[in-house]
Amino acid sequence: MIGDEVQFTVRKYDGSLHWHFTMLRLGEDDHGVWLGAPVGTVFSKADQGPIRTSTSPLVTLVPRETWWTASFYGTPARLDAYCDVTTPSRWLHPGEVTMIDLDLDACRERDTGRVYLDDEDEFADHQVRYSYPPDMIARAGDTADWLTAALRDATEPFASRYRTWLDRITGPGPAPAD
Repeated sequence: MIGDEVQFTVRKYDGSLHWHFTMLRLGEDDHGVWLGAPVGTVFSKADQGPIRTSTSPLVTLVPRETWWTASFYGTPARLDAYCDVTTPSRWLHPGEVTMIDLDLDACRERDTGRVYLDDEDEFADHQVRYSYPPDMIARAGDTADWLTAALRDATEPFASRYRTWLDRITGPGPAPAD
């Protein structure tokens, strides 16, 4: 239900806990389920407990049956989009979604619009450490290529759709001047 808390749990391929935090269900559209985290949301990593508190609002798209999730940040964040290559998300129940992080991240900088792929070294390392199956390696690579192209081309939901959802966390920006 809209406004309900959702536990967002990301694991590594060996099942170990990676990131976990609580978001709010904002709604759903043809791209998937949108979750929001206002300024002050506490993020925990693995078993380290809380390690970061958000200074920028964010919304996360949990698409259906895709190998990625996407987070979109409000100001003052340096990035406006951060897409994780993951296994398809699984809803354990309406209050918890989980996925396996496959290391690769497609990012877009807010001020410059520069798009880049991050953590390729981690992806290479984890292919060996966790024994990723060949089809998973190929799927992750294809997904990363698609995400970087979609971010560069501003294919929806990476163009403007996310702003509507971000407004639900931040409120609309100032009215245009006459």
